Amino acid sequence: MWAKERHQRILSMLAAKQQVSANDLAEMLKVSRETVRRDLVDLEETGQVNRVHGGAILPEPRSEQPFRKRISAQLRAKSEIARKAAGLIQPGQTILVDAGTTTAIFARELAKLSGVSVITNSLDVATTLQGASREVLLLGGRMAADVPATVGELTLSEIRRFSADLCFSAPVAVHPTKGAFFYDLQEAEIAIAMAEQAPRSILLADHSKLGETSRVRSWEPGEIDVLVTNRAVTSENLVAFRQAGVQVATMDHHRHSA
Repeated sequence: MWAKERHQRILSMLAAKQQVSANDLAEMLKVSRETVRRDLVDLEETGQVNRVHGGAILPEPRSEQPFRKRISAQLRAKSEIARKAAGLIQPGQTILVDAGTTTAIFARELAKLSGVSVITNSLDVATTLQGASREVLLLGGRMAADVPATVGELTLSEIRRFSADLCFSAPVAVHPTKGAFFYDLQEAEIAIAMAEQAPRSILLADHSKLGETSRVRSWEPGEIDVLVTNRAVTSENLVAFRQAGVQVATMDHHRHSA
């Protein structure tokens, strides 16, 4: 049995039991304890297991990477998404934009538009748009711990005072049958509140976030009007989202971005 196959079987066993002993693994895989030990070292190095005395356990779910580190991930994809999303805005519209690494890049495209009013809880978005020929409204509230944004009850109550044409949100995961997800509860609450104040919700998510889930669900698939993603999206994901009734817009699929 190849190491890769053994690794898969170890992970399957862990998924079922949360904890396994090296003795049980050696017996199940019909290999020596030394081989099992090497397999567990390999899996620990890639963050898939935590070794404990006599065996292994599943690692604690890790929190998100720091915001400034996330913003540089998938940078080309996020820039592509930002350009496509900006093309969905009509002059004179009012838009709500939540805080995230993708919306921070989206703001650079918004800066090229005139006659658009932007309401946001993101300090990055507001700063990028500051001084341009448009109205920019930064929502008040408590500063979030990790993301440069306002969150909490005050921010939520401010959102409910406005009526917008479009809501732009950047969740951490979007699944065709389970919906859109955030890692952080407060960020999810902001996104839900913003979507309630606009007739159309547009999600910005690069291909690495599609087909995934996270801790807190923000919307059902049927509540997503348009999903803007990048060219690297798989055909399986495209089909799955369209079957769920979600419009998918990429740089190569203009006819689906209406």
